[in-house]
Amino acid sequence: MSYLLNLQRLEQRPIRTIIVIAAVLAFAYILAMTSSLGWNDQIMNGDAIQYYAYLRSLVFDRDVDFINDYRLLYGTSNASNIWLSSRTPTGLAVNLMSIGPALLWLPFFLIACGLVALAQVIGFSIPFDGVAMPFQLSAGIAGLTYGATGIYLCYKICKQLYPRHAALWATLVAWLATPTIYYNLVSPAYSHATAVFSVSVFIFVWLRTIENRKLTRYAMLGALGGLTMLVRWQDGVLLLLPTFELVHEIARKRISINHAMSRLIVVGAGAFVVFLPQMIAWQQMYGQLLLTPQGEDFMRWGAPQVTEVLFSTKHGLFSWTPAIIPAVIGLACLVRQHGLVGWSSVGLITTTIYINASVIDWWAGEAFGARRFISMTPLFALGLTALISGLDWRQWQARIRAVAIFLIVSNMLFLTQYQLSMHGYDELAPYPTTVKQILVDRFLLPIQLLSHWTRQ
Repeated sequence: MSYLLNLQRLEQRPIRTIIVIAAVLAFAYILAMTSSLGWNDQIMNGDAIQYYAYLRSLVFDRDVDFINDYRLLYGTSNASNIWLSSRTPTGLAVNLMSIGPALLWLPFFLIACGLVALAQVIGFSIPFDGVAMPFQLSAGIAGLTYGATGIYLCYKICKQLYPRHAALWATLVAWLATPTIYYNLVSPAYSHATAVFSVSVFIFVWLRTIENRKLTRYAMLGALGGLTMLVRWQDGVLLLLPTFELVHEIARKRISINHAMSRLIVVGAGAFVVFLPQMIAWQQMYGQLLLTPQGEDFMRWGAPQVTEVLFSTKHGLFSWTPAIIPAVIGLACLVRQHGLVGWSSVGLITTTIYINASVIDWWAGEAFGARRFISMTPLFALGLTALISGLDWRQWQARIRAVAIFLIVSNMLFLTQYQLSMHGYDELAPYPTTVKQILVDRFLLPIQLLSHWTRQ
């Protein structure tokens, strides 16, 4: 077990540890994208196409009409593609995704524009069309950057309340032993990596300023809450945190109801202002300021599938990601040690469970695990930190490190299994649909890969 004790070096320099891991992930992503793709090859797929369409259309066309963008991104060979033919009531192309990721990716995209223009001057024949590989790659790099920054803030959130060693290991598990790693490495151009950033910023500021009752603080929280909504609309639940806080203060008779209401109005105003870009885009596309683009039947508030969203073999939160179980258990420790923060975290996660269970496709389509819970990564990290801190570190440190490494390696094996299946290697790794395929087959994968390799 001595090698586990040597991991103290990671704990002594936690920020460097996070930076090094993030750099390795970024290198792996960029290498994978650039080594096998040409200038005109496609990087975006799935939901990422519609997030990216906002970015290209805003910069190149100065509008939110995605008809030409979809032709470039989806291609025109498949005439039955609904995204090429579907139209909104105003005659524009349908977009079911949020505008926030595109706005946050914009600086990276503009840098890509400059680099492509420079490359053309030098003599490279890279199309300046907004969809050539460097343009699309910029969105992925942006997602990687925001995701890593969000993880750094997760660590800072945990360290505000607990020792450094507990904060680091909890953060690493919440990052690398959950679906968060998939959307920080394989699909960073989805909204999830960027959402980890926006949510982490909100929670970090909320916790850092929790004793401050000035209106400016609530205006800032409102603006940051609006940012979380821009990135992923359902992340507006973060606005419950200042609400819980003010209710707590009223119950303790520290502030009046009028005082609390004035703060909540400021929070709402700040969120409204920052969320305006999405409302303006919806008005132009759908003729409405507020709506659910997926349709009125997308949310089934009266029939949440709570058991399924947590335990189903179809991307259930706990079944696909066992590392979340100790994180949720740790929330009880958080409640005992830091009452307001603990109960607020429980309330926020419970609300998120209800929302995600109420979506008609509660399994979130094709996904590596319960991806709609990735925004809760900071709170899962906080729960894990509380659990670790409740143990005698001198007695438990080797076992804590061993369990953390086991969970991380286990998830990496599962990610590899999932990717092999998604790329057609079903004989090596069938798509995980049974308990055995989800919880056991990952550990058999190295043997299967070795056997397959020796037969070649």
